[in-house]
Amino acid sequence: MERIQEAIEKARRERQGNIGSAQEPATSDLLPESQPAEEVSQSVLPTASTDGQGSVRVKYSQTRTVKLDDEALKDRRIVAGFAHDKRSEPYRQLRGQILNKFRQNNWQTLAITSPNSGGGRTLTAMNLAISLSLEVNQTVLLVDLDLRQPGVAGCIGVDDVEYGIVDYINGTQKLENILIHPGFERLVLLPGTPQGAFTSEILSSPEMKKVKDELVARYPGRLIIFDLPAVLSHDDALVFAPGCDATLMVIEEGGTKKKEIERAYQLLDGCNIIGSVLNKVKYL
Repeated sequence: MERIQEAIEKARRERQGNIGSAQEPATSDLLPESQPAEEVSQSVLPTASTDGQGSVRVKYSQTRTVKLDDEALKDRRIVAGFAHDKRSEPYRQLRGQILNKFRQNNWQTLAITSPNSGGGRTLTAMNLAISLSLEVNQTVLLVDLDLRQPGVAGCIGVDDVEYGIVDYINGTQKLENILIHPGFERLVLLPGTPQGAFTSEILSSPEMKKVKDELVARYPGRLIIFDLPAVLSHDDALVFAPGCDATLMVIEEGGTKKKEIERAYQLLDGCNIIGSVLNKVKYL
């Protein structure tokens, strides 16, 4: 972590000193030259293939696989994987809309955020990722980029996350030691670990962009979802979402005020916001 902090401080000093002047090409302080991330990602990400019927089959030879209890998932409101649970239907409808948009435009990266915290953003991201992965020809990678309070792994009950995406960015861990396969065949999770301050500097760093580009290039057909912090809490979503193909806003019914929604949309001006999800709706 000291290397990341040093690199962030260096980047901040350079940025302040270069305002209004031409900048030199960025150099990597976080990823050692002896271990290019593109070589690592190509060797350790799960291998996808198609069977005779066109379904995508994925082999997880090195990725950690966790066994999840169905009833525990339902208790945690992770319901998208259960076809007979009526709560999964909205996620299937959302899946259809997302897939249509992405395939029409040849998009691959989706940022999910919300105006404020506590609206169910991560829960929505997980259920959507699971629903998308149930499509027989769609692989999905869900990346936790809430580096202050990561919650992707925890929302399915995986609490023993030792390494996260930042450990890959700074070159201290291989991707195979970080990825998690949660039991849904075409879904992989890339968890995060708490980083404290300077998280937006990590997300806007050249090293983060390199890792994002590598994840995209590894499988052109894979849909990558980035779970980002709330817009009004920190500037993390503001620096990362513009680099994604599309952004989805999660709004809490009864918990998100109109002025908060308007402010969040203003701050994300320039992002391709394709829609919003009204969460925590109370059915009569």
